Amino acid sequence: MKKYLPTALLLVVFEAVAFTLWLTKDNLFYLLNFSYIGLALSTGVFLYTKNYRHARRIVQLLVGLYMLIYLGLICNENMQIEGFWYYLFTGVFEAATIHYAVAKIFGPLIFGRGWCGYACWTAMVLDFLPYKTPQHPRKKIGWIRYITFAASLVFVAVLFLAHLGNLERIMFWAFLAGNILYYLVGILLAFAFKDNRVFCKYICPITVFLKPMSYFSLFRITCDKEKCISCGKCKTVCPMEVDMTDNSRGRKNGTECILCMECVKACPKKAL
Repeated sequence: MKKYLPTALLLVVFEAVAFTLWLTKDNLFYLLNFSYIGLALSTGVFLYTKNYRHARRIVQLLVGLYMLIYLGLICNENMQIEGFWYYLFTGVFEAATIHYAVAKIFGPLIFGRGWCGYACWTAMVLDFLPYKTPQHPRKKIGWIRYITFAASLVFVAVLFLAHLGNLERIMFWAFLAGNILYYLVGILLAFAFKDNRVFCKYICPITVFLKPMSYFSLFRITCDKEKCISCGKCKTVCPMEVDMTDNSRGRKNGTECILCMECVKACPKKAL
């Protein structure tokens, strides 16, 4: 039963968050929302322990489509970074601010960039593209993420400074436009660079939050040096080009591990 412990722990963590937010915010939505996400994630971990090859993809669809279609399109919540700035400026700890606090600011201290591997609705689509692993060396253009991060902040700030009416509706249309732009840019860059995850590596503004917090992640993939035969297969299959043979927190691209487990599956000696 020990192998099912991660599944149980994950479900307990999300249920704790769900009940805490339900009681503190007096809103049943948070109980249902985080219970659903926790159940989807724990189901994926359970399927992984059963060696089901599409376990992560199922979680991506369950969580990604829920957040994109239900929360975004049906509930009209801007779950992109602009929505976070919007609620932050209004001083309301609801919707996107809670989402960011749990998934992208404090959550990475526990799960690292698991959000990118299992819940992001942008990556959910990009991972269907043909370039599962990078075909070319990594470029030194990660600074672009800071431009998109700043642009999202400036966009929302301008809306408030302009004292425009019906900001809720504007934010909804910004959510639609933002997603379309993300998908277009992500797909075009994936084919141009022959790498599905180019958008995640260089463009995504969320990584400004995720990368520094992921450095301290509690759950990390580590290497058993006694078993490792330095075959390099883990580096070959890693979509984020992380050096999993290095157990230090400063390992190459260490803060970009999305816990996809491809390296673990590829290791012939079960050293990871």
